[in-house]
Amino acid sequence: MAASTHTVTNQPPPLTAYDVFGTDLALVEGVDRHLDPEHADAARRELTALGLAAGSAQVQEWGRLANERPPVLRTHDRYGHRIDEVEFAPAWHRLLGKGVGAGLTSAWGLPGGHLRRAAAFLVWSQAEAGHLCPLSMTYAAVPALRAAPDLAAVWEPRLASAVYESGLRPAGDKAGALLGMALTEKQGGSDLRAVTTRAEPVGGEDGAYRLTGHKWFCSAPMSDGFLVLGQAADGLTCFLVPRVLDDGTRNPFALQRLKDKLGNRSNASAEVEFDGTWALRVGDEGRGLATVMETVAATRLDCALGSAALMRQAVAQAIHHCTYRTAFGAPLAEQPLMRNVLADLALESEAATTLVLRLAAALDRAEAGDERERALLRIAVPAAKYWVTKRCTPLVAEALECLGGNGYVEESGLPRLLRESPLNSIWEGSGNVQALDVLRALRTGPGALDAFLIELGRSRGADHRLDAAVRGLLTELGDLDGVEARSRRLVERIALVLQGSLLVRFAPDEVADAFCAARLGGDGGAAFGTLPHGADLAGIVERARPVE
Repeated sequence: MAASTHTVTNQPPPLTAYDVFGTDLALVEGVDRHLDPEHADAARRELTALGLAAGSAQVQEWGRLANERPPVLRTHDRYGHRIDEVEFAPAWHRLLGKGVGAGLTSAWGLPGGHLRRAAAFLVWSQAEAGHLCPLSMTYAAVPALRAAPDLAAVWEPRLASAVYESGLRPAGDKAGALLGMALTEKQGGSDLRAVTTRAEPVGGEDGAYRLTGHKWFCSAPMSDGFLVLGQAADGLTCFLVPRVLDDGTRNPFALQRLKDKLGNRSNASAEVEFDGTWALRVGDEGRGLATVMETVAATRLDCALGSAALMRQAVAQAIHHCTYRTAFGAPLAEQPLMRNVLADLALESEAATTLVLRLAAALDRAEAGDERERALLRIAVPAAKYWVTKRCTPLVAEALECLGGNGYVEESGLPRLLRESPLNSIWEGSGNVQALDVLRALRTGPGALDAFLIELGRSRGADHRLDAAVRGLLTELGDLDGVEARSRRLVERIALVLQGSLLVRFAPDEVADAFCAARLGGDGGAAFGTLPHGADLAGIVERARPVE
């Protein structure tokens, strides 16, 4: 066959060798906005280095290999000894090591620590999302461990370490450790009070228990320890289960099977049996839910961060493709209808990024003692988790469509993003759980609502459509009869007005105006690509372009 028949034309170059951080203007501006100037230069240097790594061909290849070679369960060795190990692709360990080294398990007590980590999470998730699960759980476990100061003193330095060591050994023998979680059971799911795992005290060992039960979801089962809920004499209680005991023996931790999941293929999710498994109590008996509450809030924020990262990567791929792909005599990105689609996608992505960075900054301030910011988080975190994660799947699907048939092919990377996109809406409580938690925050006192309204008040008068949307929300909040059945609508409006308020204050005029018109003013459709006439589509797309 003649070589000329293989000439490749009208195909975009790979989106590689670019700075995932520096080319995301919404992210860069958010870091500058929320981080103290004395820490900003160092943070930008770190994030730029991480962004260049995430955008490199090598790391993109690691992400591909980690998903194409999913984890394998090894219950026994060749001689029949029970080992209960999960074998991961080498690429998984490389990604995980880079994430630990970038500080993705450490933030608590550091100046601007949550904001800096959130930005790094947004960047590194775009390389590969599955391995962020153990990083997220390790970071989020710290507040729970602090309910047992002696345990926290031992484990916090391990979790904050910038060194990743794979393999099952006593955590004290390793330079760094990871923590997983095993909370839910088959009969309960999100209803943690339905946990039936039994916890019986060990005589002569203060705070030690033996656990017996079955956990339906145990993520990252090769972690060094796990937060586990079990029923003690005085009720539901939190425990720390080390994978390997200090003397080198393996704690009873029988892995029954790995879940065959829609996406998140690089990460192992297991079912595990406890049979006399040794554990240390974290907090008081009967205070299990209270002990893990801040941990759950932190992982929920990570769910929103992870979805924002998936959205940004999908938008970057779509705009990049349409910049180089031509049809009907012009680049796709310059054709009016496609430009409307790309601008609408970019708008959604920027709104998500702006919101999650604001919440990470609020977490920093709350940890420093700002009670108003802590109160704001009680409403804003579940609302953001609800809305941002819900918007992820339709956005990724639309971005895939921008690539046409090329986007439906595995090599484009978009199918992997699409399979990943529903996960964050399910993990740590699905949509209904988040909506009900917002209602709970509204009902438990005026503090959370007051903090939320003060936040909205900072943009009062800046846009008439936003002001009208806030008035409509206040009217709905004034009538809470039968609110549970319509709580999804209420939480959606809470998230949208909060996003609109932040964009009006901080985003360029073309972004804020288009958002308020389409999302708050009713001048937009249910599908992407329906921004109103007069919106600065070219400006919005150019702002979101991943490379110059």
